Amino acid sequence: MSDILCKLSEYGKATADEDMSVHTTFRAGGVADYYVVPEDYNRIADIIRLCKEEKMPYFVLGGGSNVLFTEKGYKGVVIHIDSHLSDVRIEGDILTAYAGAKLPAVSSQAARAGLSGLEFAAGIPGSVGGAVVMNAGAYGGEIKDVIEYADVFDTNGDIIRLSADELKLGYRTSIIAQKGYIVISAGFRLTGKEPEKIMALMNDYNERRRQKQPLEYASAGSTFKRPKGNFAGSLIEQCGLKGYGCNGAEVSEKHAGFVINKADASADDILNVMRHVIDTVYEKTGIRLEPEVKIIGEGRVL
Repeated sequence: MSDILCKLSEYGKATADEDMSVHTTFRAGGVADYYVVPEDYNRIADIIRLCKEEKMPYFVLGGGSNVLFTEKGYKGVVIHIDSHLSDVRIEGDILTAYAGAKLPAVSSQAARAGLSGLEFAAGIPGSVGGAVVMNAGAYGGEIKDVIEYADVFDTNGDIIRLSADELKLGYRTSIIAQKGYIVISAGFRLTGKEPEKIMALMNDYNERRRQKQPLEYASAGSTFKRPKGNFAGSLIEQCGLKGYGCNGAEVSEKHAGFVINKADASADDILNVMRHVIDTVYEKTGIRLEPEVKIIGEGRVL
């Protein structure tokens, strides 16, 4: 066991050469040099300090729903904050959820408590931490519409509380993403409503999602950011790219905004499809699409 792996093991379950395809919804990707699941939130600060001491890069992984690790892998430490750190509590109209809590579960808990505001998140497969970092949204709702504050680790491992304004939430961005902070938990201010009405709206959103999105295949959700004044899926479809594929990676026939892993595609296959889509759309429309998916690791990206 290497010295770094031995030290990481003091703070949680740690492994070397971890296959990251099993931890991401794309079900593709290379290995991380080191992978650790912290025992609790206090251990995250310890891991950050260790990485700094060892001059070792680190990446914080949540639900893995908006991430693709390259085939050459990640030369650093992946800190995985998932369902083991997912407590949710409700006090009045404030729902506080820890970073590892899954958005559908949090939305359902709010609905049962008669609290409205998170219906839009009912079908988003990510975790609270990632949703806050990226200001996740769907069906006209966004995290910024309901968030009250977020508690985060700064780059020194100290805990700070950021108000909604201080978070600077924008389209798929935040001060957290810009500064490299790590979300611990977030508080959402919700409004009272009959649970039956909340659940009806959530069910409607989920049915629309099932009808329009390729949920039967592995993917990272919407692959590209929405260009100003347009939609990525519409542009891709207009360019005749529906169904374009490479060794199991494919532009979905159901929704062109999704690149899917249809048949054991590699990360390289997925990136090849994304690259072709970006180049073709730019050539035909003059609009350069930007990936919404975070691409992590060594080697050529896009």
